[in-house]
Amino acid sequence: MATQTTDAGQAAAGAAKAGMPQLDFSTFSNQIFWLVITLVVIYFVLSRIALPRIGGALADRAGTITNDLAEAEDLKSQALAAEQAYEKALADARAEAQNINVAMRAEIQGQLDEELAKADAQISARTEEAAAALAEIRKSAKANVKTVAKATAKEIVAAMGGTADAKTVTAAVTERMKG
Repeated sequence: MATQTTDAGQAAAGAAKAGMPQLDFSTFSNQIFWLVITLVVIYFVLSRIALPRIGGALADRAGTITNDLAEAEDLKSQALAAEQAYEKALADARAEAQNINVAMRAEIQGQLDEELAKADAQISARTEEAAAALAEIRKSAKANVKTVAKATAKEIVAAMGGTADAKTVTAAVTERMKG
């Protein structure tokens, strides 16, 4: 065991004396050689495999973005065209509704005028009928009044003690009814 302790102590002393192995000038040429080999391998791996894939992905992404922007512009122009078509259709519909409104008002006014003319004709006919009936009633009323007046006059003259002939009573009643 004592031999092992001595060997470990000598190794530690040798390492402390040599310093860090990366800074040992005797191994610089090996380190530089492997550094160049590693950098060349990394360069070829990156330039032949990784960078083309990254570049392809970037190109695909740029193409997708460009296509999406073009499609968005196309959709925007389609939306504007659709909006203009909608506005035109709406204006046409409003104009058509206005025309229908005017036509319906004219038709209703024509029907109303027609119905008013019919009503006026009916009112005129009824007024004429009523005037004829009223004239008939007046005529019959005058005749009845004349008859009643003659009879009443004869009775009054007789009640007063006089005698009245029918001709005199008729003349007096007719004269009185005229005016």
